[in-house]
Amino acid sequence: MKAKIKLIRVDNRLVHGQTGMSWTSSLDVDTIVVVDDEVVHSIFPQKLMANIAKAANVHIRFYSVDDFMNAINNESTQKLFIVVKTIQVARSLAEKGLVQQKLNIGNIHYEKGRLPFHKKMYLTQQDVDDLNYLNEMGYTIFYQDVPGTVSEKIDYIDYNDLKRK
Repeated sequence: MKAKIKLIRVDNRLVHGQTGMSWTSSLDVDTIVVVDDEVVHSIFPQKLMANIAKAANVHIRFYSVDDFMNAINNESTQKLFIVVKTIQVARSLAEKGLVQQKLNIGNIHYEKGRLPFHKKMYLTQQDVDDLNYLNEMGYTIFYQDVPGTVSEKIDYIDYNDLKRK
């Protein structure tokens, strides 16, 4: 049996209290998987995230994009919650063969060059292009800060509309 991915979440903070506690319990998962090509080589943030996972009583794993795509095809009964820092990582997973997933957009904080889509979601032209690509690939994309709050489905986004707001 192949591992079941319950949700992929884009959150520029990766695993913190909100993702580690609220989302894991609402999704009924047993493992958080952080896919990030930098964090996979950095012990300090791994230890912080591992403490949050331990408090939530779930396992945590850290992978690069390529290593995750190799590991996901192994036999497993795990129920996974995938956390990535950027929309670009989610697109990379799709391009490497991860098909039709539920993708939650959480926090993407403001930085210069980002336009507001939601109060906690600021997008670049590349983010918009990648979200539109993922929609075309059959991903179900939605914004939701925490479980139990209103969920907003994200379909096609026109970057020029964001610039006009």
